Amino acid sequence: MNRFIEHPTNKTYDIIIIGGGISGAAVAYEAASQGYSVALVEKGDFGAGTSAATSKLIHGGLRYLANFEFGLVRESLKERKTLENIAPNFVYPMPFLVPLHKTGIRNKWVLEPGMILYDLLSYDKGLTWDKSKRLPLHRLLSREKALEMEPIIQADDLTGAILYYDCANLNPERLTLAFIKSAVRHGADVANYARVEDFIRETGAISGVVVRDLLNGTTLTLRGKLVINCGGPWADILLGIARGKPGSNHIRRSEGIHIITRKITNASAAVGGLTPTGRPCNLIPWRGHTLIGTTDREYIGDPDKYSVTREKIEEYIAEVNASFGNPNLLKYADVLAAYGGLRPLVDDQTKSVYKTSRKYEIFDHATEGLPGLVTVEGGKYTTSRNLAENVLKVVAKQFGQAAKSATAQKHLVGSEIADMEAFVAAAKAKSPEFAGVDYLARMYGTELDPLLALARSDKMLAAPLNADGEMAAQALYAIRHEMARTLTDIFIRRTGLGTLGYPGDDVAEKIASVASRALGWIPARVERELESAKMAMSVPG
Repeated sequence: MNRFIEHPTNKTYDIIIIGGGISGAAVAYEAASQGYSVALVEKGDFGAGTSAATSKLIHGGLRYLANFEFGLVRESLKERKTLENIAPNFVYPMPFLVPLHKTGIRNKWVLEPGMILYDLLSYDKGLTWDKSKRLPLHRLLSREKALEMEPIIQADDLTGAILYYDCANLNPERLTLAFIKSAVRHGADVANYARVEDFIRETGAISGVVVRDLLNGTTLTLRGKLVINCGGPWADILLGIARGKPGSNHIRRSEGIHIITRKITNASAAVGGLTPTGRPCNLIPWRGHTLIGTTDREYIGDPDKYSVTREKIEEYIAEVNASFGNPNLLKYADVLAAYGGLRPLVDDQTKSVYKTSRKYEIFDHATEGLPGLVTVEGGKYTTSRNLAENVLKVVAKQFGQAAKSATAQKHLVGSEIADMEAFVAAAKAKSPEFAGVDYLARMYGTELDPLLALARSDKMLAAPLNADGEMAAQALYAIRHEMARTLTDIFIRRTGLGTLGYPGDDVAEKIASVASRALGWIPARVERELESAKMAMSVPG
């Protein structure tokens, strides 16, 4: 992939997309696959905002049944199956263990009917392309079996547990990148670190944007017949610029924090707790560690100034400990990594952001005198592909064409795999010299061979750097083929080298050495990159 803004042309696009999170990436792929000429610009790195701040799940949204959002749950369950099909190296069945108690909302007579409905709404979950992706029906476990399977759950008042299945997302950042790559394969032009600073208005309509290249400071004008605002938590800020009235619009933003600790659960299943305020608190197995999430509270302020703080993490640890009835379950020193993000929500006037819907809305601003501009708000990672399909129905009407989506029937780039376990076994047999080939095969899919070819070209690039067998060759591959431009891009969004916490100075300096040679950094730039990446990978405080 190449940053197209480094080689500008006078091309007029059918569609310009602002935002390179999962929504913008999915819309770009959908539009390009339907034959539209597409440009996508992202002011940071692809998937660096909300799309990276997930619980690493692809799920139907069991809790939305309590809000009677049956349509949202059915859409999510359908898209869960679709992502299992088109991204088999990223999306896997994940068992969930939900304790049942005599009192409170988590008792058999409340949850069992909901689980039956959940199974009914996912009636087609057995129709996956890869048989290993098929999800079983839920089942009830006895109190004894539940405690045997997971001693961490609170035994007081326990009557048993429900075991059901959703899906894990191995690496949301790379799955987002797979959508970007799929858009590029169909002809889309994309660029990260490209910030929209203004909109072009001609004869009362939006006809393009002014973009600043944040890597070299230059500006350029992009012209397009339609601009789609997929700015997520920044969507209202972009609307203010488009209207010439900054701050004139407001969307609700919900803050979600996750922490990663040593492995504190006993089984391979995620464990569902409940906070004292009634929110889910999940302990999710991930890469030999435990991922815990998430908070859900309203964020007021500039989204560019959002950060995770020690105070917020400590507050969440107290909630987690209360959720499992053990004040000593976690301490701050147990936190190896932490991350957070802001979710854009459709404001339905509910008091609590936790109860605010995760549905999405598509606005055609022609109705308010701004033709040429469409905004997408709300949504969740799982339903992003279907969101994009619905966006293109709106687009098709404007272009006088028929919308013909095929993205649910095609593998994403790098995911062209019919049988995931057979693919991994073949990769291990073909490249036994790489200890991490199992993990790398899942991260890179059918792009594994060119990565390993790089590693074989230089033994320094092939040396394992962590327990998963990741290596410096990934940094070079990320720069040459995946538009990585900073150390943080490499450590957090192209590899897993920094997603379990700061890997140490030795690893950081090895990756910095590879990146500096590939990108021509001077020593001062290397020091800035190392400092910035260390801050991004370290626990606050």
